[in-house]
Amino acid sequence: MISMRKKGTAVFAAGMVLVIGLAVMLAGCGKKNEPAQSGKTEFTVLTMRWGDMGDSFTQNQWLKDLEARTGISIKWQAVSSSDWNEQKSIMLAGGELPDIVIGNMTFNDADIINNIEYFVPLDDLIDRNMPNYKRALQTIPALGAVTTFPDGKKYSLAKNLPSRPAVRNQPVINKKWLDNLGLAVPATLDELTAVLRAFKQQDANGNGDPNDEIPVAFGNDYAADLLNPFGINSYRDPSNGICSIGGEFVFYETHDNYRDGIKWLNQLYREGILDPESFTQDDQMLNGKRQAANVSRIGFDYQWSNDAVFGKWSDEYIIIPPIAGPDGKAYAFGESTGVFSIQRNEALITTACKDPAAAAAWLDNFYENEASIQNFWGAIGTVITKHEDGTYTLNDPPAGTSADAWYWDQSLRDFGPKYVEPGFSDRIKLNPATGDGLKLEVAKLADGMITDPYPDVIHTLEETSELATLTADIFSYTAQSRAKWVTQGGIDAEWDGYIAQLKRMGLDRYMEIKMAALARTR
Repeated sequence: MISMRKKGTAVFAAGMVLVIGLAVMLAGCGKKNEPAQSGKTEFTVLTMRWGDMGDSFTQNQWLKDLEARTGISIKWQAVSSSDWNEQKSIMLAGGELPDIVIGNMTFNDADIINNIEYFVPLDDLIDRNMPNYKRALQTIPALGAVTTFPDGKKYSLAKNLPSRPAVRNQPVINKKWLDNLGLAVPATLDELTAVLRAFKQQDANGNGDPNDEIPVAFGNDYAADLLNPFGINSYRDPSNGICSIGGEFVFYETHDNYRDGIKWLNQLYREGILDPESFTQDDQMLNGKRQAANVSRIGFDYQWSNDAVFGKWSDEYIIIPPIAGPDGKAYAFGESTGVFSIQRNEALITTACKDPAAAAAWLDNFYENEASIQNFWGAIGTVITKHEDGTYTLNDPPAGTSADAWYWDQSLRDFGPKYVEPGFSDRIKLNPATGDGLKLEVAKLADGMITDPYPDVIHTLEETSELATLTADIFSYTAQSRAKWVTQGGIDAEWDGYIAQLKRMGLDRYMEIKMAALARTR
C-alpha cells in the first residue's frame, strides 16, 4: 500500500504506472492472464462486506486455485459496512489506497469522480490485457455503456450476474400466524391492515402471550417497501427520492401517493402495529427480533425471500403477491432486465498499484462463466456441483444456515467482477425450494407489476459537487419530516409548507440535474 497525500505525487505515480505497464505488456506478449513480472507478485485488494460477514469468502477454492495458477498473491482487506463510510473518508483524504478495489458499494461514483487522480483509466488495459472482459463488452454493450464516465473514460469494470429475478424485495407474511387466527392471505391494503390489526390484538404466535407479537418492524429510518401499494418503487437507490409514477419520473416524497402512504403508516403506528423502535433500532436489534430464541415475533415484512432473515422460523413465512393499493393496482420493486444484474464500479485499479497491467490481467480471470458462478455462489466442489453434461447444481446449505447466508459466506456474492454469457444461466439448475432458485420462483408472483427504476446514471464532477450540497439539506429534511409524520401525524396540515421548504432548499435544481443526467443516459 502506498500513501499519496499530494496530488503531485499521484500524478507522478500515474505517469510511472503507464511506463511500467508498457514495459510489462511488451515483456509478457503472448501470455494470457499470467503475472507479467518474474517472481511473486502481491496485490492488496479492498472490498466492503455487510455487517460482520468478515473475510470467509477468501477461502473460496477458486480464489486459492487462481493464486496458484497465476503466481499472484492477494492480501485481502475486508471492511465492514458498519463503519466503512468513516473509514473511506479518511482513506481518500489521506490517499492511503490499496492496489485494487472490489465491489460497487466500496467506492461509488462520487468517490471516484471527486478523487479521479487516484484511479487508473482502464480503456487501454482492457484492450491489451483483458481478452475475456473485452469479449464481454462486445457481447453485452450495456456493460460498456454503464461504465463510461462523463469524460468518456472507463475507470471501473462492470458485472453481469447469472440467474437474476426481475423483482427485489417482496411481501413476506407469517403463514402460521394466519392459520392460528383463521385468516386468509391479504391481497389489498384494507385486508393487510385488518390482518396486521389481528396480529397485534391476538395471540398470533400461539405462545399464550398476546403482547409479544410485532406485526411490522423495520430499521434504518424506514422501509420504502411498505409504500409499494401506493406506487412508490425506488429499489435501485431509495436515497435519490425518484421513482416512476404514471410513467413519469418524479420526486416521490412530494407526491400525493407518498402523503397517502405516510398517513397509512401513521395509522399503523397509532394502533401499535408498527414496532415503536423502528426509527431507532439498527440491523442487529432488528435481526434479534426476527430470530427470537423461543417464538417467532414478526408478522409481516418485505424481504428478498422468505428464508433470508428469519433463521429457524423461516418455515413459518411465505412470499405473497404484491399488495393492491388504493388505486386497485399492485406494484413491485424491480427491473425488467434483472435486479442489480448489470452495474459498474465492481473493480477499480488505483494509482497506488505498481503493476496495473498485471492487475488487469488478474481481474480478467473473473470474466469467465465458471469463475463468475463460483464468485457468486461458491466454489465447485463446495457449493456447486458440476455434471458431465455441462450443467451445474447448487448444493444444499448446512443445517441451520439459509442458502443466501451460505452464498455470502462462501463467495464475493453480489460484489465484484462477473460475467456469464447469454444462455449460460440455462445450464444452472437451481432448487426452486431454497436460495436463488426459490427467489426466481416467487418472483413470478410479481409478473406484470414491476415498474422500472430511475436508471443508474453517472454525474459530472460539477453535478456531483452541487448534488452533495443539495442532498445534504433535502434528505435530512425529508427524513426528519417522515419520522415526525409517521410517529406524530400532521402531514396534511404541514404538507404545503413542507413542499415550499424543499423548493427553498433547491429541489427544483436537484431534479433538473437528475433529469439532465437521465437525458444523457438515454
